Parts: sequence; C-alpha cells; structure tokens
Amino acid sequence: TGKIGKKRISVISTGIGTDNIDIVLNELDALANIDLHNKVAKTDHRKLKIVRLGTSGAVQEDIPVDTYVMSKYGLGIDGLMNFYQDDAGILEEEMNNALIEHTNWPKELAKPYIVKASDKLADAIGFDMHQGITATAPGFYGPQGRHLRMNLKYPDFIERLESFTYNDERILNFEMETSALYALGRSLGHETLTICAVIANRIIEQYSTDYHIAVDKLIQILLERITKV
Repeated sequence: TGKIGKKRISVISTGIGTDNIDIVLNELDALANIDLHNKVAKTDHRKLKIVRLGTSGAVQEDIPVDTYVMSKYGLGIDGLMNFYQDDAGILEEEMNNALIEHTNWPKELAKPYIVKASDKLADAIGFDMHQGITATAPGFYGPQGRHLRMNLKYPDFIERLESFTYNDERILNFEMETSALYALGRSLGHETLTICAVIANRIIEQYSTDYHIAVDKLIQILLERITKV
C-alpha cells in the first residue's frame, strides 16, 4: 500500500481463478465493512474501487495481440455466483438467457451468469480500449477449448461463444477471474473493472512475442488514470 499524489493505492496478487477471487473479495470487504472486534457489519459502508490487470486470449479475429480489452461485462462459466443470492440485482438476466439459447448451453455445465463492470471506472480508465464481454473459465485447458491427452466433450464450445452477440456486444476474450470480481464486488457495493492485455488470439493463432512489454505499458496506463477516479 502506498500513495500516488493523494490517492491511496493497494496492490494485491490474487492468484489464479474465481476460487481465489472469492477469498480476496470477501476478505477485502471484511476489512472495509466489518467491525472485526465485535464481529458485526459497520454502520457506514465503505466503497472500494477494485481494478484487475491481467492477461487473456482473444476469441475474435479483429482483436490483435498486445492490445487491451476492457471487460464491459463478465460472463461466468465457473458457477461461483450460483452459490450466492443476487440480493443486489446485479445479474444481466436477459443477456444471459440469450446466451443460453444461442449456445444451446450444455445442461452438464454450471448455469452461466453475466455482470456489468463499473461504468465510472470504465469511462475513466478503459475509454480507448477494446470493450466487450469477457468469459471467465473455471480452468485453463478444457474449459477454454485446449486439450493435451484428454478429449474435449464440447469441442465447438469456443465457436459457440465467439458467434454470440447481444445488443452489439460480443465475447472478446477468455480469462479466469473477472466474473467473480464483478459479481462479488458489485453485490458487496464496490466498483470493479478488469483490463487485460491480449497475449494470444485463439482464432487466428497469433501470439505475442514479448507480452511483458504490453503488461508493463498497461500498468503505467492504469497508474496514470486511476488517480482521476
């Protein structure tokens, strides 16, 4: 934790996956909004601004490597939000129902869920980046259409997602954290946003030759813009 000017900023490494986000988000909120001595919720709610920086693979051919995707929506195929009540009404049910119908969503998989990012953070930080839906997978291999020695049960799963559109919004990329960040963060009353460097384009088989350069540049962009929110 430190400061840029008068802005206090903390940097956290969450680990990979929505299971880790579940721990980090709940415990960040506990630090902000629970009286840990008396073990009761504080009367005054403290809103946190949480921005995730990461890497991802694009699933649209017009998203080049070493560019940035701002996740306007997080699509969870991980199932985490199915264990929580949507008391805050943050789920995009109409979009989600359209996705289920378009993809002929397999009954064996967890019901998907879609949550929108913070408009305030999106406007301040991601205004000049690719914007769309980010799919959050519960694994790196099979859930993202990769396989080594095991065969895939749904080999056309990526194509089903790639072809989905809703009100001109497309699924742009895959990663493993955003849906949980958005669902838990917004449910707990916080502002959340994800921006990912594209290090591979899965459709045209294009790969970054040195993604560290793109990631370092993204960090600098965020540090410049986050002080304004």
